[in-house]
Amino acid sequence: MAPAEDKGRTANDEDALMAEWEAMADDKPAADDVSAEWEAMLGDDKGTPDDTDLMTNVSGRESARVLNQDEIDSLLGFDGGADSDQNRSGIQAILNSGMVSYERLPMLEVVFDRLVRMMSTSLRNFTSDNVEVSLDNLVSLRFGDYLNSIPLPAMLAVFKAEEWDNFGLLTVDSSLIYSIVDVLLGGRRGTAAMRIEGRPYTTIERNLVERMIHVVLADLSAAFDPLSPVAFRFDRLETNPRFATISRPSNAAIVAKLRIDMEDRGGKLELLLPYATLEPVRELLLQMFMGEKFGRDSIWEIHLMEELWQTEVELEAVLDQQYLPLYSVLNMEVGTRLMFNATPDSKVMMRCGDVPMWGGRMGRKGNHIAICLDEKVKRKRN
Repeated sequence: MAPAEDKGRTANDEDALMAEWEAMADDKPAADDVSAEWEAMLGDDKGTPDDTDLMTNVSGRESARVLNQDEIDSLLGFDGGADSDQNRSGIQAILNSGMVSYERLPMLEVVFDRLVRMMSTSLRNFTSDNVEVSLDNLVSLRFGDYLNSIPLPAMLAVFKAEEWDNFGLLTVDSSLIYSIVDVLLGGRRGTAAMRIEGRPYTTIERNLVERMIHVVLADLSAAFDPLSPVAFRFDRLETNPRFATISRPSNAAIVAKLRIDMEDRGGKLELLLPYATLEPVRELLLQMFMGEKFGRDSIWEIHLMEELWQTEVELEAVLDQQYLPLYSVLNMEVGTRLMFNATPDSKVMMRCGDVPMWGGRMGRKGNHIAICLDEKVKRKRN
């Protein structure tokens, strides 16, 4: 009877245990509630490695963080700030990192320094006023970005580099246009140039600015002359940037920003040269200084040339020459005769070392044997 009672008691205990587990399962919070509770705990104290590891161990996977709109804009580089064009970040910075920097062309900065000095003198003679020209900076831009950044109204002069067979762009801003017109037409000093916006430029204004552009282009040609002779020819004058397109929008270009001050008047002048225009003189612009040649000394070259002209050389008059085998030469003895195929009228070859120089005929002058030079031997270049 005891074993039967134990079996019945065990069955009853198992039924009671199962009922208790079911009740506990009913009272257990849902999975969503557990996840919400863990997120709340992480929100109160996030950033500790222990919490992250505990979350990974309990839930079986790492929680994925969702970026907000500001973080997405920062990642893509679209912050939209006032100086976002200069300080780009994210993907935009990666896309623009392929731009070629003007610093890889050191001689170009020397050329623009020469241009600044020459323009200061030329514009003083042109305007009969005290003109100061300064170079603000040199920047590398895409051509399309530069056209979109031009403040209107402005005049855009398209010019062509004749020897390089390509074009450049010269931009004159509104302040400089009215300042030049005011100076050339006799405006008094001490009064700021009047700016009348909202109307097209008149023929007189265009002609006066075009005269100034011719002066600038002449100075630009003179600035490049020690490096490579080139003539910049004025092509046309535009007021709409769309009509001044000289290159593809994605092509790289160098922009030199010049500041022209005439006491209390002045403005900005921007010179754009696409890299395709500078390609014919790229090797020259890569030099660190003008006329760079490794190990060359002009003073020593001149001295060496003068000494070479005074050097004495020995000339040989060759009547005839024969080619003999080596055993015939070794078998020669005193009294052996060599028969030359030469007559008194045969041509004599004058040689300096092994190099033939002249051909002539042999004769006699007084007690000396003389040779009359008839022709100069042309040497073949390898």
